Order: sequence, then C-alpha cells, then structure tokens
Amino acid sequence: MPKVALYNVSGAQVGEVELSDVVFGIEPHVHALHQAVVLQQASLRQGTHKTKGRSEVRGGGRKPWKQKGTGRARQGSIRAPQWKGGGTVFGPTPRSYGFKLPKKVRRLAIKSALSSKVIASEIIVLDQLQLNAPKTKDFAAILNNLKVERKALVVAASHDDNIALSSRNIPGVKFVAADGINVLDVMLHDKLIITKDAVQKVEEVLAQ
Repeated sequence: MPKVALYNVSGAQVGEVELSDVVFGIEPHVHALHQAVVLQQASLRQGTHKTKGRSEVRGGGRKPWKQKGTGRARQGSIRAPQWKGGGTVFGPTPRSYGFKLPKKVRRLAIKSALSSKVIASEIIVLDQLQLNAPKTKDFAAILNNLKVERKALVVAASHDDNIALSSRNIPGVKFVAADGINVLDVMLHDKLIITKDAVQKVEEVLAQ
C-alpha cells in the first residue's frame, strides 16, 4: 500500500496514512484517462450552434428568371447556396456531443488519475479541514502553510459552505465533495488536497 504524509492545516506533518492499492496504487491507464477527459469535455459543450439551410433563409420563393432563353445559367432560387445571402450547405445544427463509456472504464480512469497524483507526489492528505466562517484570507493562509502555489483541487468528505465560499475567489483553486471528484478536475489541477475522511469515502466507492 502506498504511504503518504498526513498534514494538518498548519502545514506540519502529524503522521502517515496508508492508501488503498486498488484506488491509489494502480498503474495509470493512459487510454482510459484520455477517453474520460474527452467524455467530460464533450459533455460540457453546449451544442447550440446553428446555421440556416436554403429552406430556412428568408426570401427566394420566386424563380429569378425563366429557365431558357436568357443565356444565363438556370437558377431556381436566389437563396440557393451559390448565391450571396443563400443558405449554408451542411452547416452545423444543434446536437449533443456526449457519449457513453462503460462503468469499468470510468472507474479505471478515476483510479488512474488518483494513482498518477500519488506517483508524481502531487497529493496532500489533511487530517481535517474546517473553517468557522467563510473567509478567503483564512483559506489562503492554509494553502500558504501547505506551500501550494499552483492550481489545486480541494476535496472534502462532504460539501462545506464555508470552504466553498472561502476558496472560490482564489484563482486556480476548486473545491468539490468526495462524491463529486472526477477525472478532468484531478488532471487539470497540479495539486490534489484531500482530507483523510474524503480518502476513506473515495476508497469505499472505488474499491468495490
């Protein structure tokens, strides 16, 4: 089992914690990681893009000139694609970019993401994380104590309004509950700060 240091909010090491081999100690599966990231990014796309085809553009109901005898090419509508102001050929229409991945692949991806953080020594486990009131200054002090200077994902066992409100104004910092942890967030942030209770909760779900 991989062992990592256990810290308090003052930045002092107070012990060690053993992480599950099944969740935090696997060989990262690069393809599963890639598929999961593409899935999340695709699902975030609005897909509301739209262009008008020749049947949707205003006007063009009358044939511009007679079929024969003018010496010009035959035309059926001034809203045909070759005309200025005409409809678009094969333009985008509203659609969903989301797709499905098997449950086993999704689980493998999040395990791979967590394991990659352990391998890269980019995980910080806290004994607890609590704030008496929503105050950005106090949360920034905790990050400073932990020597976190880059983007960080903060994970607690459950949602805490004080932590959420205190962290949202700090650039590069995102707070999620343990049940909301996902591959894209883990991979986008340089550091993973997770409480001991959140580790147990994640292991309970993913170790099955």
